[in-house]
Amino acid sequence: MAKGKFVLGAVLGAVAGVVAGVLSAPKSGKDTRADLKKKADELRAEADKKKDEYGKKADATVKDVRAKVDEVSKDVKARTEDLRAKAEKSVKDVKDNFKA
Repeated sequence: MAKGKFVLGAVLGAVAGVVAGVLSAPKSGKDTRADLKKKADELRAEADKKKDEYGKKADATVKDVRAKVDEVSKDVKARTEDLRAKAEKSVKDVKDNFKA
């Protein structure tokens, strides 16, 4: 989560720096608006690219976690069955020894 906050802070800092730089430059209003629109479009494209990149990483992580959970679940189920079989055998052995 800290990495996400850092990236968000970096993006917001970059946007603030660009806006401050463009607004303080000696240009006409029309040129300034055009520059702001161009930079906003570039930042939007970069944000979309990062969103897609992080989305793919998140999807891959979710897929990996699901695979691990399935693996662990199968292992737990197999061990549970094994322990149940051993417990049933022990109970049977105790009953047999008690009868003898």
